[in-house]
Amino acid sequence: MAAIDLSGFVADLKEHAIEHGFHVHDERHFVETYSLRQTWEVDVHPEEACNGPLDLHLALDAEPRTLLAFEDAMLEVPEDSLPEGDFAIPMLFSWMLPPMVEGPDLLVLATDLAGVAGTVLPLEVSATDSFAVLTDAPHRTLSIVGKVDISLTGILSGEQTLCDVLDTAYEVSQYLIERTPRWLGEAG
Repeated sequence: MAAIDLSGFVADLKEHAIEHGFHVHDERHFVETYSLRQTWEVDVHPEEACNGPLDLHLALDAEPRTLLAFEDAMLEVPEDSLPEGDFAIPMLFSWMLPPMVEGPDLLVLATDLAGVAGTVLPLEVSATDSFAVLTDAPHRTLSIVGKVDISLTGILSGEQTLCDVLDTAYEVSQYLIERTPRWLGEAG
């Protein structure tokens, strides 16, 4: 029997995201057959941005060695106790926008987003310029990724709350939604 119910945690995460203003679109669960690595993916966005252009993808990646180490530690402690130690799995927040006509300055965007996200959800900002035809202007695709570590002990004890992280993800989403029309060349 598993020491922790990550599927239940993801189900609770979806409900929690709804409470923080997100609309949940889809959920996927992958199990890698060779290593037994598991990934849960949930597609969300702020409720008012249901028709795009922003997509937010949440991914919880469970490395089997971490889960097995946590299960071994659970077997070594008394029944009503929790193990000590660092048992964490990463959760990624990935924002995607369509190709942009007038993409933002990445340094300015990264600085502004650092002010929005703070230390609650550290963000990595990157962009890819692509050329459909050599004579066309480039289209910039923006990628923003945030990562937090989820404590397995915190999940089991019920102390792993993501309120601050979800609130911050919502604020980042709103920041991007407000600026996207200009980046897509739709603003007047």
